[in-house]
Amino acid sequence: MITKEDIDRINFLSRKSREQELSNEEKAEQQVLRKKYIEYIKSQVKVQLDSIEYVEDKKDCDCGSCCDQDHDHGHHHHHHKHDKN
Repeated sequence: MITKEDIDRINFLSRKSREQELSNEEKAEQQVLRKKYIEYIKSQVKVQLDSIEYVEDKKDCDCGSCCDQDHDHGHHHHHHKHDKN
């Protein structure tokens, strides 16, 4: 988990690096914090992607059939798993 303090520190080190050379310790800290931030963002994207469920939408077709029959309409939509659609 990334904290507000981590983000504040990342921003501080970034601003400082534009004004002056960071010490070796600050450079190492900056790299660790950036990696931690990227890993956090990747985990959040994964959570979002894992929550998507692909379903076939049979309600909006123009096939002339009653659409509660099992047939392929050739189009798909996605819904988040928590949706009731």
